Amino acid sequence: MSRARYEAIEMPGGFRLAVATLPYSECSAFSIHVPAGSRDDPSRQSGLAHFVEHMVFKGTSRRDARAISLETEDVGSSLNACTTEDLVTYEARGDADTLPLIADVVSDMVWNATFPEEEIALEREVIGEEIVMYRESPSDHIGDLISSALWSPHPLGEPVAGSEESIARIDRKAMVGFRDRHHFRKDVVIAVASPLSADQVAALILPLLPEARELPAMQPFDPAAIAAPLHLTDRRDTEQLQLALGYRSCGRRDPRRHALRLLGMILGESASSRLFQELREKRGLCYQISCDVNLFDEAGSLEIHAGLAPESRDESIDCIRRELDDLRNHGPRPGELERAKRLAVSQTKMAMESTASHASWIGDCLLQYERLVTPDEVRLEWDQVTPGQIQEIAREVLDDRRLAIAEILPG
Repeated sequence: MSRARYEAIEMPGGFRLAVATLPYSECSAFSIHVPAGSRDDPSRQSGLAHFVEHMVFKGTSRRDARAISLETEDVGSSLNACTTEDLVTYEARGDADTLPLIADVVSDMVWNATFPEEEIALEREVIGEEIVMYRESPSDHIGDLISSALWSPHPLGEPVAGSEESIARIDRKAMVGFRDRHHFRKDVVIAVASPLSADQVAALILPLLPEARELPAMQPFDPAAIAAPLHLTDRRDTEQLQLALGYRSCGRRDPRRHALRLLGMILGESASSRLFQELREKRGLCYQISCDVNLFDEAGSLEIHAGLAPESRDESIDCIRRELDDLRNHGPRPGELERAKRLAVSQTKMAMESTASHASWIGDCLLQYERLVTPDEVRLEWDQVTPGQIQEIAREVLDDRRLAIAEILPG
């Protein structure tokens, strides 16, 4: 795919528009990035942001749920949405000439949803089944468990979808309140990737935009005020042990985030990584082991996940600790950092092969960093990370005082 041209525009009324122009693309992607997620759910109503995400598909003042689906799919386009801890993204993609339609449909959903009472009751049942599905899948539920061990009692420690008890407390008034408080805030970002120029996109989008409102008061987040990380366990009728180790880290705006990302790759993001080679290939202790870095605004985490035979638990933890100690004490081995950089660069290049990826990239960049960052800029920052910086971030983050543990045990 040809190189995109990125531009950011402050729209009349207050919203921000991020545009990726790909002159030879045959596709278009449109997304609205709302900077509020499960961490913004009110007390005793965890799952509200996720519930609202589901409900905007259920009808507006202009379209019912069926019309929303048919209008987009009749022209070969598709709709989707996703809720995370600090973001809800509503998106659509299709042929280049469908951009006016998909932009209109998604904008209508986000700003004009009506939240019909009868649909709320039905969708509560659907989300309840979703919650049960994830809870009954140990490899999925371990993610909620390690989040709770890392962040409780802060809302970051709550499941994104909430619980069956919390969603039962969510009514139409709560949904409308969340929508009115967060979908109209001035830091919402609209992102478009298509063959059109930024001026053409702005002219297309402007009639769809409501007036932006002031930012709501946010729940303060003080990492020092959160309780010490926990060791949480659950038991299931399963033959495999799910294990997760989590370490609190710096956030997405910290310049050390690049070293943290590469540290995660060295540890467990590929078949050549330390943990994969040591625990799976050399010792046969597990089938799957991985390392992930999650970044929020003020903080983040580095997490190690593994599926093990229960009798391999202690040996596996010892092996993991030895590799972490080695990185703290000696830094990366010869060739490790260079290989991690090459893998990171390759992953971003492959990820950016779709129009939708460009829309996602520019939307997230403008939302999280207040400016558009090109993939080339990020790759250059990765290239400048030194072995000493990897060792420094390892010494800071891979500290037992930051360690949270979650286990799902047989029985």
